Amino acid sequence: MKYRKKLEEIEDRLEKVTAELADARVINDPQAYRKAAKAHRDLEPVVVKYREWKKLRADLDGARQMLVEDDEELRQMAAEDVERLAPELERIEEELKVLLLPRDPNDDKNVVLEIRAGTGGDEATLFAAEVFRMYSRYAETEGWKMEVTSASESSVGGVKEVIALVNGDKVYSRMKYESGVHRVQRVPATEAQGRVHTSAVTVAVLPEADEVEVKIDPKDLRIDTFCSSGPGGQSVNTTYSAVRITHLPTGLVVSCQDEKSQIKNRAAAERVLRSRLYEIELAKQQAQIGAERRSMVGSGDRSEKIRTYNFPQNRVTDHRIGFTLHQLDQVMDGRLDPLVDALTTHYQAEKLKQQDERE
Repeated sequence: MKYRKKLEEIEDRLEKVTAELADARVINDPQAYRKAAKAHRDLEPVVVKYREWKKLRADLDGARQMLVEDDEELRQMAAEDVERLAPELERIEEELKVLLLPRDPNDDKNVVLEIRAGTGGDEATLFAAEVFRMYSRYAETEGWKMEVTSASESSVGGVKEVIALVNGDKVYSRMKYESGVHRVQRVPATEAQGRVHTSAVTVAVLPEADEVEVKIDPKDLRIDTFCSSGPGGQSVNTTYSAVRITHLPTGLVVSCQDEKSQIKNRAAAERVLRSRLYEIELAKQQAQIGAERRSMVGSGDRSEKIRTYNFPQNRVTDHRIGFTLHQLDQVMDGRLDPLVDALTTHYQAEKLKQQDERE
C-alpha cells in the first residue's frame, strides 16, 4: 500500500501523544492537555483502522502461504480464507484513503443554524418552521443541544426567521452540506382548489468561531437592551433582558431575547456575531487561495434550490448529487442520515478523485 509510510508516521505520533497525556506536566497544563487530547482524537481512528489492515494483511499472507501445502483439506481452507480476506483488505484500504484525506478544520465545531422563509409568503414561513423542527429532531437523535437565540414568527404560526446554536460532537461535519435553498412542493392548508404550490426557505450553517480566531474590539460594539416580546412569563415586556449588538465596522446586527437573563442573552448574541464575522473572514481567505467554493444560500428563489421536498409523492431529492429518497415523512421527522451520508460519500469520492489525479 503506497500510504504505508505515512500511516507508520501517524502511528508513531499517536504513541507520542498517548505518552504526553500521561505526563504530569501536560496534565497540569489545561491548554497543553486540550491540544494533546484533540490530537489523540484525530489520530486514533486512522491508527485503529491501520492496525486492522496490518492484521488482515498478515492473515491473508499466511493463508496464501498455505495454498502450497500438501494437505488438500488445508489448501481448501486456505483458499476460502483468501477469498474472504482479500475483498475485506481492499475495503479497509479504501476506508484508510478516506481517513487520510485533508480534514476540514471546522468539522469538530458547533454551528450557528439560520433558517429564513424565502419565496412563497405564508406557506414559506410554515415550511421554515417545519424545517427547523426537522433539524431539532435530528439534533436530538445525534445527542446535540440546540439553543434558539432569536426567532420571528409569522401571523399563520410559521417562522420568518429562526437562529439557533447547535452544540455537540462533530456538528459541522454532519451539517455543512445543508446550506442552500430548500424547496417544498405541496398543497397548502389555505389552498381551497387543492393545487400544489411551490415555496422555498434558505438554510445557512456557519461554523462557530473560537475566541482566538476572531478578535472583537469592545469599542467596535454598540450594545442596546430592550424588553423581550413573546407569550407568557413575568419578564416579558417588563425587564430589559433582550440584547441587540451592532458591530460598527461591518454593520452586522445580532439580537437575542430567548433567555430571561440579559447576561445570557448578551453571551449568546456575541457567539452568533463571532461566527458571522468568522464566516466573512473565511470567505475572504477562500477567495484569495482559490479553495473549494462554498455553497451559498442565494436569494431564496425557488430556482436556486439544492433540495426539493415533494409531499404529494412523499419524495425528497438532493439536486447536487441526484439522490432521491421516497421517505419524506421520515426525513421531516429528523431522520436525515441517509441524505447526510449520501452527500458525505459523494464529496469524499470527489476529493479522492482529485487526490489521485494530483498523484
